[in-house]
Amino acid sequence: QVQLVESGGGLVQAGGSLRLSCAASGRTFSSYNMGWFRQAPGKEREFVARVNRDGGNADYTSSVKGRFTISRDNAKNTVYLQMNSLKPEDTAVYYCAAALFGYSVYAASYDYWGQGTQVTVSS
Repeated sequence: QVQLVESGGGLVQAGGSLRLSCAASGRTFSSYNMGWFRQAPGKEREFVARVNRDGGNADYTSSVKGRFTISRDNAKNTVYLQMNSLKPEDTAVYYCAAALFGYSVYAASYDYWGQGTQVTVSS
C-alpha cells in the first residue's frame, strides 16, 4: 500500500513557475514507476509526465516538453514536477500516481493516486 500526498500547487501568472511535490508513504517507493496527470474542468484526466523506478528514464506529453521536468528522490520518497513557462492552458488539478508494474501514459495502469493539487495560471 502506498499513500501519496501532493503539494506545491497555487496561483501563478503566465510565464511563471511552480514545483509540485508528491510525498509517498511506505518503504517500497523505489519499486514504483511514478506519473503525473492533470484534469481540467470538464475534461478527462490526461497524462503529463512519467519517471521510471530509478529515475533514469522520463517521458512527457508533447504540450509540456521543454517546460516541465519530472524527477524523483528515492531517499526522500518523493517525486517532483518542475513546471516552467506556465500557460493558462496548464490550469488543472494535478495528480501524482504510482504503478508497481506498468510504465504507462494511461491512468488505468496506475495503482495508487494522490488527492490532487490545484494549479491555476492567470493570463
